[in-house]
Amino acid sequence: MECTLSTVLSLPALTHRLVSERKQSISQRLNWLRAGVLGANDGIVSISGLLVGVAAADPTNTSAIAIAGIAGIASAALSMSVGEYVSVSTQRDSERELVRVQKRLLERDPEGQERKLAALWVQRGLSAQTAALVADELSRHDALDAHLTCEHNIAANDLTNPWAAAASSFLAFLLGSVLPLLTMLIFPPAVRILATFVAVLIALGLTGYISAVLGDAPRGRAVIRLLCGGATAMALTFFIGHIFGVTV
Repeated sequence: MECTLSTVLSLPALTHRLVSERKQSISQRLNWLRAGVLGANDGIVSISGLLVGVAAADPTNTSAIAIAGIAGIASAALSMSVGEYVSVSTQRDSERELVRVQKRLLERDPEGQERKLAALWVQRGLSAQTAALVADELSRHDALDAHLTCEHNIAANDLTNPWAAAASSFLAFLLGSVLPLLTMLIFPPAVRILATFVAVLIALGLTGYISAVLGDAPRGRAVIRLLCGGATAMALTFFIGHIFGVTV
């Protein structure tokens, strides 16, 4: 009877831990996905826009197109990765501060924090008696983790990683930017702008579809957003390059 009762009482705590681990796993996956999709999208759109603008001014100047592309890729990839690192580092600093504050609260008033944890479970739908049992069990197991996951959906030993986000963004940008550069250099001057338009739109469509699948989001909406953004960017830079090229 004691074993059965103990098992029943431990189920809410076990469920809480499993749900928290799943949420953290999804959060980490979305962080990587966000950095990867942003990096690939920016690589495709920004470099294709740059190259289309240069080619619109003079599609036969392959050297100028290659230099602009390589220089643009180098500077933009580093800029993307540094920006991602700074952004995620700020998030990590905030998470570390939450961990520090929660540790101090638990040291000063563990009983009060346990009552607070029970109140949070009551707000989530448990009865007061069950919430108190769950809070007690979780606090005995790992009070800090119980509060961090319940209140802030983070874990002290699984904070966001700025280096991983920066590397993901950097590599994704490189992969995305290689496509428009190679397309521009491989195709002859007469069709290189058109070929780049087609290749970029196909790549953006695939990027939007894959990101939607990985993130369990609507496929069509994600694809349309990227296609519209990419087409607009290339059209704008084409007209800028063409106007200034003709003027010069």
